[in-house]
Amino acid sequence: MRPIRSVAVARRVARVARAWGVALSLCALGCVTGAVSAQEIKLATLAPDGSEWMREMRAGADRVRELTDGRVEIRFYPGGVMGNDAQVLRRIRIGQLHGGAFAASGLAERYRALTLYGIPLLFRSLDEVDYVRERLDPKLEAGLEQAGFVSLGFSEGGFAELMANEPVSRVEDLQRRKVWVPEGDPLGFIAMEALGLSPVVLPLTDVLTGLQTGLLDVVAASPSAALTLQWHTNVRYRTELPVAYTMGILALDARAFNALGAGDRRVVRDVMGDAMARIDRAAREDNLEAALVMTDIGVEPVSVNAADIGEWRSTVETIYPELRQRPDIDAPLLDELLGLLDDFRANDGAAPVRPE
Repeated sequence: MRPIRSVAVARRVARVARAWGVALSLCALGCVTGAVSAQEIKLATLAPDGSEWMREMRAGADRVRELTDGRVEIRFYPGGVMGNDAQVLRRIRIGQLHGGAFAASGLAERYRALTLYGIPLLFRSLDEVDYVRERLDPKLEAGLEQAGFVSLGFSEGGFAELMANEPVSRVEDLQRRKVWVPEGDPLGFIAMEALGLSPVVLPLTDVLTGLQTGLLDVVAASPSAALTLQWHTNVRYRTELPVAYTMGILALDARAFNALGAGDRRVVRDVMGDAMARIDRAAREDNLEAALVMTDIGVEPVSVNAADIGEWRSTVETIYPELRQRPDIDAPLLDELLGLLDDFRANDGAAPVRPE
């Protein structure tokens, strides 16, 4: 493990790690047993106790209990008790859990469109992300609800960047390297193959071990996630290229949600939705801070020239026709997303004015 060089930097790492408990919430884990109360909501997350994410969630849960006169109790299982997104979904099916904080890819088996934001090299800036999310987030939430889950909000994970022990600035630098692709992310797998690479599929919970044992050479993560998950201790370089946009989702099984009274459902939506909105807004600044921290502790940033970026993007864009034909892709929503990006770029980054 690379030592942290000063007390000041150590404090910054601790502050970012606390704030970015939300990064850990990108994978929902946990297991509980026993009878399920209709008024008790059990949620699992990787976020540790003491993180900003858990503080916001517990404050929201207290507010829900107060506004419902104790009729609704939200109980959290933080810290990643066991398993991964797939295991949590199985426990939700049998009623041991009612929901959790998932990576977008973690819920893709229930609603395929959630993976669209994570298409590699899709977004070129956070301004594009904001423009698209404002218009498509409500549609994703509605689609998720039709699939049996109620969204209590999305939270930004930030742009994943390539991290490795050798500098990566060109596609050629990735060849013959073992590049991680998250479990449940077929889009990332297809994109890596299009670039001529050999992706290694692993759940998020196995990535640190993969880096330590040499099973993985290259990972993609936001700086905040890399710090919180301790991946920064096994990499030396961070490529400043927005490889893929990451997002977390706080979701409830619709059966548990609908078991609540109408007024209590409204309280849960409003209060927990507000908490997730605060987390979403804070995430961007926290991620910028995390990038500075990584540099401070010796993870060197690597720039990519514009010509190489264009080559990477043009290669990935060749797979769009293939994506439209896949049964696990929502083709109409993909086309709408690409249309929104075309509109935004055609107006030089200004949101186009549409007729009423």
